[in-house]
Amino acid sequence: MRLCGFEVGLDRPLFLIAGPCVAESRQLALDTAATLKDICARLGVPFIFKASFDKANRSSGKSFRGPGRDAGLAILAEVRETLGVPVLTDVHTPDDVQAAAQVVDVLQTPAFLCRQTDLIEAAAASGKPVNIKKGQFLAPDDMAQVVAKANAAGGEGRVMVCERGVSFGYHNLVVDMRGLAVMRQTGCPVVFDATHSVQLPGGQGDRSGGQREFVPVLARAAVAAGVAGLFMETHPDPARALSDGPNAWPLDRMENLLQTLVSLDRTVKAAGFAEQALMQST
Repeated sequence: MRLCGFEVGLDRPLFLIAGPCVAESRQLALDTAATLKDICARLGVPFIFKASFDKANRSSGKSFRGPGRDAGLAILAEVRETLGVPVLTDVHTPDDVQAAAQVVDVLQTPAFLCRQTDLIEAAAASGKPVNIKKGQFLAPDDMAQVVAKANAAGGEGRVMVCERGVSFGYHNLVVDMRGLAVMRQTGCPVVFDATHSVQLPGGQGDRSGGQREFVPVLARAAVAAGVAGLFMETHPDPARALSDGPNAWPLDRMENLLQTLVSLDRTVKAAGFAEQALMQST
């Protein structure tokens, strides 16, 4: 699959989607994107900046949701134009799709909304690449039907599927690394969300908690299992982030972690994936 000017897949180097959970401010977005661009350039990692203009699925109605669609898209447009990096944002409604598709390079559908047919079809029909996050309530093979909806709406060849953990209740998520191989059977590039996978949904009562110390553990495991790309939320000061701070990876630790992941990705992809032949024969 061709994505933002580069090829992605199991036979291509790892790419990164990264940025703060929400576009908290123009300056934060610009500074974070510039830092990530420099890091990825040094490591040879294709990079897409992400930030949301609205987080519609917060634990509490009082939680910060973002700057709103118009202001948020203006920030993303400035990042794209000023730094020359592709940008991604979440969309929650077909109306969001129409507005965002005029500004961003990649659309993303939130995990909770992966079965909202109107949204999936609108995003797929937009002409933009779409990263569809697997719902916390789905088995990996359920994504085949989500992809079928997107392909039927005109998205074939432009859809990625993203794992972000499965909820078993009690404020926790679990990642089964076998699911990454299962999701490859959709024919779409697979992305692993290393930061939302360590989220503790609603774990702080009126907000979600997180265990960012386990981000490297899951990221290494996913790259070893074989993925096309990684999704990571990052922030220069996660303790003060306005959304998803507990599971955000510190920006000043990003380069060191990526160095390990790039090396691991290169080794794994050079060796190939023995499971592919066995899975296709069953």
